[in-house]
Amino acid sequence: MIGVKHDDKGEIVAYKLDNGKIISKEEGIIYAENGQIANVRVGVSKKGEKYLRSLPDGNEENNLDNLPEIR
Repeated sequence: MIGVKHDDKGEIVAYKLDNGKIISKEEGIIYAENGQIANVRVGVSKKGEKYLRSLPDGNEENNLDNLPEIR
């Protein structure tokens, strides 16, 4: 992934893939569950909501929240 879009609460609602395609959070979860997105996994919040997490690699710059904001 090369970018993300946050909502007004700071939650990620969309992702920009390496190929330039922009997908919703829900699509991202499906892609990740099917192994179509590298270096992420699906987590579950305390509220029971699924979300994407970066796989730990020691590089803070590629954490999803630190990726550039897309418009």
